[in-house]
This record gives sequence, structure tokens and C-alpha cells, in this order.
Amino acid sequence: MSSFFAKMDLKQMKNIVVFCGSSMGTDSIYEDQAYQLGKTLAESEIGLVYGGAKVGLMGAVASGALQHGGRVVGVLPYFLQTKEVAHDGLTELILVDTMHERKTKMNQLSDGVIALPGGFGTMEELFEMLTWGQLGLHHKPMGLFNINGFYDELIALVQSMVDKGFLKEINRHMLLCHNDIHKLLEQMSNYRPPAVSKWITKETT
Repeated sequence: MSSFFAKMDLKQMKNIVVFCGSSMGTDSIYEDQAYQLGKTLAESEIGLVYGGAKVGLMGAVASGALQHGGRVVGVLPYFLQTKEVAHDGLTELILVDTMHERKTKMNQLSDGVIALPGGFGTMEELFEMLTWGQLGLHHKPMGLFNINGFYDELIALVQSMVDKGFLKEINRHMLLCHNDIHKLLEQMSNYRPPAVSKWITKETT
């Protein structure tokens, strides 16, 4: 294990779920950094939980972990397995009936969230986890791996939500972001969730 990880307290993050695209994107840096993320998780003895496919950045992050001795659990709906996208070298492949069950299972298996570049599916998975965190349904650190500035505009949009009164500043800070894997993991290891005091309480349910 590298000296960097020896200095970090990552014990509370035994497994991290990674949301990412089923495509490679237009620049090779996305595939390379997805692979490096998988490698880094394996070297830091953090298990990878992801969508179970062998294609795109999903396949790259899984390969990075598997080729460096990491534990990789995929969660895949049956209907996608029939399209022959399932990765056949995983530590464990969990098959579920629906996309909703997939997200629920990935949440149950993970202690933290990282989003790589991706499309609609990646955004939907990330923002559902953010919403659950905002409501106090979990207290996991959630990070954007901002490869090549991919998430710059999203971060600007989130800040605009704060500026225009649709999001509290304290909830904006739930979304961690960095373009360096090690620094992002450091942010996640030091994360403290905001106190939740609105909407869903014992008094209002």
C-alpha cells in the first residue's frame, strides 16, 4: 500500500459505488482515468460496486480494479444481461429485476459514491443519491471525479441553484469534487454530513 493511503483513514469506506458511462467518450483520458480509479480503489483495499457491464467507462473501472487484485461487485438488471453487456470476470454479479432495484442494491452495498463522466443514466443515479442524502436517508460522501473538467458546468449549475434560492449552501457542499483521484478520496474520507432538520421528521410523519 502506498504511503499516501497509509496516512489516510479510509476504514469507513469498505466499498464505493461508481456511477459512469457505458460509452468511452471522445477523449482517451476518460478511459485511462476510469482505469486508474479502479486500480486506486484496489490498491487502497476498497471494494468497487458498479453497474456490472463490460462496456465503456464501466468496463474500464472494473478492469482497473480486477487487474490489481480488487474486489468488484456488479449489479445488473436481467434485461441488460440478455443484451450480452455483463462483465464475465467479476468477483460477484448480482442480477435484479428493475433499474430501481439496481440503485437500491448499489446503495445498500456501498459506503461512498463516485461519479465518473457519463450521460443521463449517470446523472440520474448521482442525483438520486444526492437527494437521499439531502433528506437524511444516508450519510455517505459523494464525489465527482472531474476528469478533464467534465463536471465544470454541472458545478456551476449547482452553485446557481444556491444563488437563486433553490438549494441550501450546506447541501451544495454535500457534492465533493476534484480532478485528482487521491485528493477526491481524501475529501471523502474527511466528509461530515450536514445536519438534516427539514421536511421529513418524526413529528411530521
